Amino acid sequence: MITAILAGFIAAIAAPYIHKAAPRLAGYFLTLVPLSIFAYLGTYIPAIANGEIISSHYKWFPELNIHIGFLIDGLSLTFALIISGIGALIVFYGSSYLHGHKKLGRFYGYTFFFMASMLGVVLSDNLITLFIFWELTSISSYLLIGFNHESEKARNAALQALLVTGGGGLALLAGMIIMGFAGGSFNISDLLSQHDAIISHELYFAMLFLIFWGAFSKSAQFPFHFWLPSAMEAPTPVSAYLHSATMVKAGVYLLARLNPAIGGTEPWTYTLLIFGGITMVLGAVQALGQTDLKRILAYTTVSALGILVFLIGIGTQTAITAAIIFLVIHALYKGSLFLVAGAIDHETGTRDVRFLGGLGKKLPYVMIAAVLAALSYAGLPPLLGFIGKEMIYESTLHGEGVTILLTTIAVLVNMLLVATAIIVGIKPFFGPFRETPKHPHHAPFRLWFPPMLLASLGLIFGIFPSLLSETIIAPAASASMGTTFTANLHLWHGFNLSLLLSVLTLLGGFFFFYIRSIGRQINNFYTSHSEYLMESVYYKVIDRMVKFASWQTKFFQDGYLRHYIYWMMTTVLVIGFLSLFSFVDLSVISLTIHQIYLYEILIVVVLLLAAFFAIKSKSVLGAVASIGITGYGVALIFVFYGAPDLALTQFSIETLTVVLLVLIAYKIPRFASYSSKSTKIRDAVISISVGSFITVILLVLLSSEPPETISHYFLDNSYILAHGRNVVNVILVDFRALDTMGEITVLSIAAVGVITLLKLRMGKEKKDALVKDKQN
Repeated sequence: MITAILAGFIAAIAAPYIHKAAPRLAGYFLTLVPLSIFAYLGTYIPAIANGEIISSHYKWFPELNIHIGFLIDGLSLTFALIISGIGALIVFYGSSYLHGHKKLGRFYGYTFFFMASMLGVVLSDNLITLFIFWELTSISSYLLIGFNHESEKARNAALQALLVTGGGGLALLAGMIIMGFAGGSFNISDLLSQHDAIISHELYFAMLFLIFWGAFSKSAQFPFHFWLPSAMEAPTPVSAYLHSATMVKAGVYLLARLNPAIGGTEPWTYTLLIFGGITMVLGAVQALGQTDLKRILAYTTVSALGILVFLIGIGTQTAITAAIIFLVIHALYKGSLFLVAGAIDHETGTRDVRFLGGLGKKLPYVMIAAVLAALSYAGLPPLLGFIGKEMIYESTLHGEGVTILLTTIAVLVNMLLVATAIIVGIKPFFGPFRETPKHPHHAPFRLWFPPMLLASLGLIFGIFPSLLSETIIAPAASASMGTTFTANLHLWHGFNLSLLLSVLTLLGGFFFFYIRSIGRQINNFYTSHSEYLMESVYYKVIDRMVKFASWQTKFFQDGYLRHYIYWMMTTVLVIGFLSLFSFVDLSVISLTIHQIYLYEILIVVVLLLAAFFAIKSKSVLGAVASIGITGYGVALIFVFYGAPDLALTQFSIETLTVVLLVLIAYKIPRFASYSSKSTKIRDAVISISVGSFITVILLVLLSSEPPETISHYFLDNSYILAHGRNVVNVILVDFRALDTMGEITVLSIAAVGVITLLKLRMGKEKKDALVKDKQN
């Protein structure tokens, strides 16, 4: 399993170089990567169909009990096959669609980066691992949506998707942490059997809210649905891959995966029913009012995602089975229709359905793919879409609660989706031919074969549903339910209420198609009241955040070092004193004075005098010399109290600091005091308060019982565990390795900063402006 994921990441690194070396053959060669992953995952189908669950775990931080785990069961295998299979077609299609594009190699790299990340999401058996891959999908989708980064719309859409899904990701992390503690493990396979412990936890509702936030934002559920249509600024292959078959299904996958662990409760059921229902209706209504092929498909994708969440919310065996079937159906027909839209745009130069018609003779193979996909989309027999639609109606008719309302919503949404299926899959190819910006020709093989294959699979699986029922659908639904059962799929169930509703849906779909102008009026109404839409709320929030950040920057980071220091010191004082008086018993302070030696008195006097002269000095050299004396005085204290190593470090640092400051002091003018009396009082209060705070802390530490020494542990284990005889070196390099690494990092950053300043050269114009500013 990890091999498949690593292969994707390796391909992401190698793809741009492969394309640069062989631009004509790169598309064919790189298609073999996801195709090989698909074939590899396909070898697991027989075992999974027999009820096996295959897992593998790798130790990451054994001391912290953190492991990387991967799991293949029916649910993860279904998603992984969709991700890799459609990924192969997208790479193959994209090599022609973006042929000649100067950044085609980058497209390959981003696509493989995303594919590997999505495989990591669906194959992970650990919550933390899943979250890492989850965030990688957000980053990779940001790169893909903003692929045409010269376009401002593409940049804004990419940023919007990143912020919405990234914010949801942070909420998801918090929910996962709560879930891990509630269930006693971060391994998903362990949590699935801890249903009672998790739902009875005191933070169950908080956990549910956070997980819903993460899943809803990723799968474009209301109120986060607005980012998905905006993401249509991406190239068509990206839209087909991310926003119909893979990324937007990540939230649905998460809900289906966690259903046995946290589902089955009223908050779970009603939340998914309400938000899924709103999303499916809202997406279908808005789709009817669009004229751009990709935006129509985008809004219908929003509606389809709502249907999936809606079915998971119903939660019955039939509903979960219907959700898995619809998941596969949607990947096939929506992926095909997106690619058809790309082929139409590529050959005609437009995606506006108002100016498309009669393309069947010009693009015959594309037309066949579009018609097959549209018929499956509309739910006509003998395609797989018909079986899925009947299963949806079976779920609502035999579910618990308000079955009439649920069924009515499902029928209405499917009517609207039938109308959009006619608009995107039938209308552009029939009727009189309309002139387009480009004269259409036969689409090349790589543009019509991928959509044709996806649409044909919808027909094959519809005629022979047994190919899917026990190999894919039943294992996936069983994994989501947490119980094993069979899924007997049939094209014909006889004359029943579901069939009647299907016929009614088709008639209603034709009706909505003929009155589709009403949908445009509704869309215009939405646009005219845009201030109430969630996308407008998003932009207002972002605008307020930018303004607040600007004010905060101007207030706290005004360019004066002294202001930075007193803000930091004030913050330390406030937090420190609150903690000190809240959690520390100050009564332990003892003011007993032990024997004081003459050299101690002399050192203290020298330190005080040096500090005083540093404050009162009017010259830089005098202040530098005084500060150096305070440093040397502290080093002497280290010598007298048995810390020669610290003393040597202090002597070295002080000497180096004094030398460097003296070398540059001749370019610094004399100190000039512009501080008012109130400023001096403020600075004095802060300084005295900081000194008093440190004094109190030291008195508390000196008056408290010292903790048990750990020196014997280092002495006993330095050689045994770290194989070093120098205990100090072992402590720094092994036992405190992260601390030492942090110090090295800080020094490295400081060195880079110094080098940058030394290499800084002002231009003549800047120098003249600076001189003029000083003169004024």
